[in-house]
Amino acid sequence: MTKHVTKIDVHHHFLPDFYRQALIDNGHSRPDGIWGIPGWDETSALRMLDEAGIAKAYLSISSPGVHFGDAAAARVLARRVNEEAARLARAHPGRFGFFASTPLPDIDGALAEIAYAFDELGADGVVFETNFDGLYLGNERLEPVYAELGRRNAVLFLHPTSPAAPCTGHAPALPYPRPMLEFLFDTTRTVTDMVLSGVLERHPGLRVIVPHAGAVLPAVASRVDVIGARTAGKEHQQPMRNALRTLHFDLAGMPLPEMLPALLNVADPARLHYGSDWPFTPLPEVLAWAGRLEAATTALGEDGMAKALRTNTEALFG
Repeated sequence: MTKHVTKIDVHHHFLPDFYRQALIDNGHSRPDGIWGIPGWDETSALRMLDEAGIAKAYLSISSPGVHFGDAAAARVLARRVNEEAARLARAHPGRFGFFASTPLPDIDGALAEIAYAFDELGADGVVFETNFDGLYLGNERLEPVYAELGRRNAVLFLHPTSPAAPCTGHAPALPYPRPMLEFLFDTTRTVTDMVLSGVLERHPGLRVIVPHAGAVLPAVASRVDVIGARTAGKEHQQPMRNALRTLHFDLAGMPLPEMLPALLNVADPARLHYGSDWPFTPLPEVLAWAGRLEAATTALGEDGMAKALRTNTEALFG
């Protein structure tokens, strides 16, 4: 039975057949150590929106993105997924928006694709993986890209990927899919890098959505503001705590019972947004977690939860 449409979904993936084949051809038949590539097609996506009570979903390519080591091929694949997302948005007005993929760490290719995606395709924002082959998001090489996105007051949606931190190369890998733990740690790592390197201060036009209820950021904010701020020459400035009030957060994953209350200690409730993480999260789980969120009015109040599920996102893109 179709639910009453109430939500807007900022964390929603699509996997057209040509992208699925690109994953397989480049050794990602089990991306980030998960069980396999989930099924996806246009008809199923529309059915999912109706069953989950989602008015509109913002499409994005998930990890590992579009760059598999060949910059020229990454440019072609980024263009192709963005044109397919734009086609879906045109074919189903009001049901889909999209965050454009870029061929980062190819800076020139990314700048060209950003211009094309916004000016020709009508993209609603851009999606960045949490690192691009070890290039984390506070790196100065990304400055031209941030300058362009900031100039456009663009929405930048972050999506986790497998970590590339030096520490992971010196310890045995745990036998678990990386989304279980490493996605959260890599999100925390890259947002901390953005904050301490001053990206958000230099580019106030950027509107950044952090996934999965802020990952581990709420738990480590004080440590970053003492140890990291001292290292970055920002003592007594509380850079992380201040940044967490300006960042946006999606509630994809399993935000209850632990993560949402922790996030509310540091975030602005007006910057929370619903996310399903479909199809990597199967539909029965999407429905179950959405139900828990809709019932969790003690955390935000009934009005606050309604805003997180829809109206905050309307304001962000309005």
